[in-house]
Amino acid sequence: MRSKTAILGLSNIIGKDCSLMFKSEKAKRFALGSLIPVAVLLVWQLASTLEWISPQLFPSPVSIFRNFYEIIISGELMHHLGISVMRAMLGFVIGGGSGLLIGLFVGLFKRSEQLLDPSIQMLRTVPLLAVTPLFILWFGFGELSKVLLISMGAFFPLYVNAFLGVRNVDAKLFDVARVLEFSRLHQVTKVILPGAMPNILLGVRLSLSTSWLCLVVAELMGADQGIGYLIQDARAYMRTEIVFVGIFIFAIVGKLTDSLVRILETKLLKWQDSYRG
Repeated sequence: MRSKTAILGLSNIIGKDCSLMFKSEKAKRFALGSLIPVAVLLVWQLASTLEWISPQLFPSPVSIFRNFYEIIISGELMHHLGISVMRAMLGFVIGGGSGLLIGLFVGLFKRSEQLLDPSIQMLRTVPLLAVTPLFILWFGFGELSKVLLISMGAFFPLYVNAFLGVRNVDAKLFDVARVLEFSRLHQVTKVILPGAMPNILLGVRLSLSTSWLCLVVAELMGADQGIGYLIQDARAYMRTEIVFVGIFIFAIVGKLTDSLVRILETKLLKWQDSYRG
């Protein structure tokens, strides 16, 4: 009885120690990652205070944060951010979802690769800015043209990575699935999708970042709401602080979405035994 109590006590102590070590490691990673941005802000603020740089072209970080706070309090920022997030996510779901499904389909069947892949690869090399005027001619300046432009940008990263993910699945796993008499559905869900998951998640990260890039293009080409519009409007009235706020918002939201996918990676790829640095 005493030995059991001692073992339980020891396991609790080890558990607490591991938890503290884990938190400490996360804090160290956060501090290390913040080092360069904080250093840049400090140098920037110093250069502004000493008037080494023009306040109209490079307003100080303090002035930018003051404007940032003001448009948060007024509700202006949340209004434009909500519209931009909605556009980017809608475009990502339509384009990324189509890219994932078609990429899996083309990866699974040789005939579909021969039929579809050459055309898709040809379209992939067309610069997005080159087709923007066509989108405006066909769909006008409304929401449809913006969402379709974002969808087009989000399609190719997920298509390419889903296709490569399927083709990189070890052929021996298919032999095992045949021996175990898996149905086609079980082959897809138990063998192909888990094997292709690292590539698919990489495709999701690239697709999300491309969605944000395309959102900027879509909102700058003619919008009356959204973060891109906020930047355009601020540029017209020489409100450089708000232009910087818009740029920081794109950077922060882009990093947050990327971090969410990284968390998803750690949950779904626990089985992967690879070098972690």
